[in-house]
Amino acid sequence: MNSRIKLFPVASEINKAGHLVIGGCDTLDLAVKYGTPLYVLDELTIRKQCREFKNEFGKRYPDTTVVYAGKAFLNGAMAALLKEEAIGLDVVSGGELFIAESAGFPMDMVYFHGNNKSAEEIKTALSRHVGRFVVDGMDDLARLTSMAEESGHIPDILLRITPGIEAHTHSHIATGGAGSKFGFPLYMAEEAVSRAMAAPSVNLVGLHFHVGSLIAEVNPYLESIDLILEMAAEMKYKYGFELEEFNIGGGYGVAYTLEDRVPEISYFAEKITSGIVAKCGQLKLALPGLVIEPGRAIVARSGVALYKAGNIKDVAGPLRYVSVDGGMADNIRPALYDSKYEAVLAGKMNDKDTDAVTIAGRFCESGDILVKNIKLPPVKGADVIAIPVCGAYCIPMSSNYNASLKAPIVMLADGHDRLVRRRETYQDLTRCDSL
Repeated sequence: MNSRIKLFPVASEINKAGHLVIGGCDTLDLAVKYGTPLYVLDELTIRKQCREFKNEFGKRYPDTTVVYAGKAFLNGAMAALLKEEAIGLDVVSGGELFIAESAGFPMDMVYFHGNNKSAEEIKTALSRHVGRFVVDGMDDLARLTSMAEESGHIPDILLRITPGIEAHTHSHIATGGAGSKFGFPLYMAEEAVSRAMAAPSVNLVGLHFHVGSLIAEVNPYLESIDLILEMAAEMKYKYGFELEEFNIGGGYGVAYTLEDRVPEISYFAEKITSGIVAKCGQLKLALPGLVIEPGRAIVARSGVALYKAGNIKDVAGPLRYVSVDGGMADNIRPALYDSKYEAVLAGKMNDKDTDAVTIAGRFCESGDILVKNIKLPPVKGADVIAIPVCGAYCIPMSSNYNASLKAPIVMLADGHDRLVRRRETYQDLTRCDSL
């Protein structure tokens, strides 16, 4: 069996014809029906990840709330699925809030983040009575307290504290270091707490931190937990602050390649919850409600990008390029982060990997490379190439570069395919224009 199958959604298999099947659907049939590039999402994988986070953390720490980080991928179908799974939603913009509301997502389960919330976004979120505002700085706090007073609604808030802990990840997705643009630096935390507690128009219920994304080790979490809880104990002593809610963010890593080694959710759950219990006991703090915010770890593995091979070119090196009909406009992560992916030929899953190729996108940038130097069976024009672990960030970061059309999204479950976003048309490209 093709070893790369383990990176694909849990409901993936190889049929008798050697085709890749996801959620009971033959990917070659999907490519014909919807065209390529095409993004498919396996519903079973998303639900499994939601339940695993709830179960693994919940059985160790009963007062746990799982909140999905919508920036990883959000549309109406995803919001509806999260609602069914009783998962909260972390939004960072008025647009994400609108998507959630349009799908009937309960506003009291929404956490509103962002390092530069606009006045209009705050006004809208206040009017919708979102569950929590996560306050990101002194100006953010001042604007929120003023607007909350005018609105007559007292929102529950968390203060985002930057612990100064460096996580071993790409610099663009490390958010917990001392120089981060996010949150209150630890040395400003006391002033933030005192100001928030003194403001009658907001209700300070807890603290938040987030150390980054694609974290494959538990120490950054544990070190941050110790620092923030120590600060909370000091704030209780000085100001009578009671830590009701402790939000430790997300960032849990996922495996993108066969070489990646990422701990199981159970490992993170055991270490994190036992660390919180031990530290609260040491500091004589009552155990707060725990909030975790996985995004990528819930949706990444569920997504697969399907492309069609086009021109095949041998150049000096020797190097063989296989160009596909998508690329950096639908997945900018390799160009932006030097992210690594695997790939398979969806119709030749049982064939031997004999040819070293580089999978190139169709866009006018030399950096538009999806997968470098991967061994595949001999590739021919029109072969369907499937790239796994594309459920997170690829779609929300997609663009219309070179006036390309954004790909459709299909949700798969039990042998049924359901279009949850249509392919754009050329008319969509000019819909917002005026002459």
